[in-house]
Amino acid sequence: MELTDRKLKILQAIISDYVRSAEPVGSRTLSKRFDLGISPATIRNEMSDLEEMGYLTHPHTSAGRVPSDKAYRLYVNKLMEKRELSPIEKNLIAEKLRADVSEFDETIKHAARILSEITNLTSFAMTPTKNEDTLKFINLLPVDETTVVLMIVSESGKISNTALRMRVPYTEEGLQILAKNMTYNFNGKKITDVLKEHIIASFESDIEAMSKLAENIMPNFMKTLEDMLNVNLYMDGLTNIFDIPEYNDLERAKSFLSLLDKKEDFAKKLMEREDGIIVTIGDENADDLMNDCSMITATYHVDGKMVGKIGVIGPTRMKYGEITSIIEYLTDNLSSTFQLEGGEDEE
Repeated sequence: MELTDRKLKILQAIISDYVRSAEPVGSRTLSKRFDLGISPATIRNEMSDLEEMGYLTHPHTSAGRVPSDKAYRLYVNKLMEKRELSPIEKNLIAEKLRADVSEFDETIKHAARILSEITNLTSFAMTPTKNEDTLKFINLLPVDETTVVLMIVSESGKISNTALRMRVPYTEEGLQILAKNMTYNFNGKKITDVLKEHIIASFESDIEAMSKLAENIMPNFMKTLEDMLNVNLYMDGLTNIFDIPEYNDLERAKSFLSLLDKKEDFAKKLMEREDGIIVTIGDENADDLMNDCSMITATYHVDGKMVGKIGVIGPTRMKYGEITSIIEYLTDNLSSTFQLEGGEDEE
């Protein structure tokens, strides 16, 4: 059976109406709401064909039809029109993302919150997989007689500030010398490679005080590097699902929340997704708990390198065209934000 232009037009109208209303769509509804130029009887026959072809399903409790995962896939691949965001919407995203958020992880967390607010879905953002991340700058800042802050900056923009309790006396000059020495030795090196080095030996010095200072600081330095390799996953808008008709069923809502509660498994699935804007629908998702969900992810960049992912998860009945446009614009701005921050650092 051929998928004619008329069938495509009817299918697009059904998807549009169902996404809007969450109610099964009947032929009479389509005839009234859409200018299809054909009678309800003809629409009914075409809908029957579409159901036979696997593009529509027929809920037992209703005379109407709902789109199948196959229909949504066809829609995303061929029928979807990306909605151009208005200047007001673009300015809102850009202004919120340029809010006074200085640290890398906080900016990513902030982006997840923005995405949730705009889409009314559950959003997530993942910081870089840092196995290939390299060190850029190290500093040691005195706080008081027994406390020093170890600052580590990576090329991806990750900043780590760790308060260290000092067991030996120190001077500000000694800290500066050691910090410059550490930056010189480790700048441009992968974090994973630095972790393999016998770094205390590389800081042997004829000056006993400097040697003891290094022995005190370097184990903390190594521990901080290990922490920097961990991927952070931020989520926002978890309670938004209770406003979605599909999750009025408490058991279904619990199943959805239990999926997101397994953050390590969820993060692993995100890392396995391809780069760019990726849409997975229903049983295309790897986890059985996501068979009733769709997930849209995109990648963001720092200095032209793909470093992390951001996206939304929700029911298969979602505004794909609108959401992909929002995510695309948000990730473009996210990447630009980091490029601007990098440019300011280089000046």
